[in-house]
Amino acid sequence: MRAGDRFFKNLTTGAGAFIVALIALIGIFLVVQAIPALKADKANFLFNHGWSTGDPANMSFGIADLAEVTVATSVVALIVAMPVSLGIALFLTQYAPPKLARPFAYVVDLLAAVPSIIFGLWGILVFAPAIEPFSQWVNTTFSWIPIFAPGNVAPNVRGTIFTAGIVLAVMILPIITSLSREVFERTPTAQIEGALALGATRWEVIRTTVLPFGKAGYIGASMLGLGRALGETIALAVILLVPQGRNFDWSLFDGGATFASKIAQNYSEFNNPTSAGAYIAAGLVLFVLTFLVNFAARSIVGKKLR
Repeated sequence: MRAGDRFFKNLTTGAGAFIVALIALIGIFLVVQAIPALKADKANFLFNHGWSTGDPANMSFGIADLAEVTVATSVVALIVAMPVSLGIALFLTQYAPPKLARPFAYVVDLLAAVPSIIFGLWGILVFAPAIEPFSQWVNTTFSWIPIFAPGNVAPNVRGTIFTAGIVLAVMILPIITSLSREVFERTPTAQIEGALALGATRWEVIRTTVLPFGKAGYIGASMLGLGRALGETIALAVILLVPQGRNFDWSLFDGGATFASKIAQNYSEFNNPTSAGAYIAAGLVLFVLTFLVNFAARSIVGKKLR
C-alpha cells in the first residue's frame, strides 16, 4: 500500500473512531450524572407521570408524560410532512422546468435556516390563531374519537400537540424534501427513457421507476426528519401549554412538554446537581430514543437496498 493511501486510511479510521468515542463519552457522562438523581427518585422513573424536582431531598419524577408527548408531536409532524415532502420532491424533479425548480428548491431549503424560536413565535402568534376555527371544529365534531377529544388544556386549542405537530412538520419539511429530491434525481435516465418509450405516462414513470428506486432514500430522509423532530426544543417550549392537574391522555388537543422542552423550560433548577441530574436522566432517555430511531432507519434502508 502506498504511503498516501495508508495515511488516508489511518486518517479516516481515526476520524470514525473519534466520533464513536465521542458518542460513547457523552453517553457515559449522562449515565454518571443521572445515577444520583435516579437513586433519590421516590417514584418509578419510567412509568410515573409526575415531575417534582424542586426539593432535592424529596424528588419524585418520571418520564411517562414526557415520552408520550415527545412521540405524539413527532408522529403528527411526520404524518403531515412525509406526503407533502414527497409531493414537493416529485414536483421539483419530475414536473417543474429547471428555471422554476432551482429557485423553488432554494426557497424550501432556506426553511432549514430559520431559527427554532422564529418558528415557535410564528406558530403561537400567527399560525395557532389562524387555525383555531378548524381546530375547534375538529375538536367538537370528532370529540367521540379519543385522539380528538377535549384535551387537558381545554378550552384552549392553540398550545396543543395538534398545533405543535403541524409547526414541527414545517420545520422538518426541508430535511425530508432535500434528501428525497437528491435521491429521485439519481434515478437512472435509461430506466425513465425506457418507460417513456414504451408509452408510459409521467405518473406511470414515477410509479414504476422513480419511486421504487428512491424508496429507501425517502424512508431514510423521513427517519432523519423524525430524529430532528424528537430533539426539537425552543419551538415546542414556546407553543405547548403545560397542563395543571391532568396527565397526557393521547388527545391531539392535549398540552404538555417533550423531553427537550422540559429541560429548556426548567434550567433554573440546574444550580443543584441532584435536581439537574433528573433532567440529565431525561436527556439520557432522549439520547437512547434517538439512537433507536436512527438504528431502525438504517435497518429499513439496508433491507430496501438488498
